[in-house]
Amino acid sequence: MIAPTFWYRRTVSEGTKVPITYEFARRRVTLCKESQPAQTVGLVIKRTCGADPTYWYYISNAPVSTPLSRLVWLSGMRWAIEQCFGEAKTELGMAHYELRKYAGWQHPMMTCMLAHFFLWHVKIRLGEKSTSAYCLAG
Repeated sequence: MIAPTFWYRRTVSEGTKVPITYEFARRRVTLCKESQPAQTVGLVIKRTCGADPTYWYYISNAPVSTPLSRLVWLSGMRWAIEQCFGEAKTELGMAHYELRKYAGWQHPMMTCMLAHFFLWHVKIRLGEKSTSAYCLAG
């Protein structure tokens, strides 16, 4: 049980009717491997506000001195990273590779990420004039 004073409340975005707010807490936990203590990590706990909260959990290998506010910010980056990967898979061919080793996987992934970054900057520079997210012809 985590005492109410240990929860950090944060509004993460504006909803359609009310702001979306979560509460966060953290604890140090020890992960086990083969029933033996293996590694001590941070556990970030996120919950909805209200009478019947829903919980999410994140494991962090960040130093103990990392502020909870930084971990909260990083937990919100997941959506942006997933969106980046989704767009790179559908628009840039990131899903069309057949590789077996990390060295071979690294080059096409880096190329897709750089292409995505470049096209994102082109879209910002052109503004909302383009009809597609990656349309370079004006």
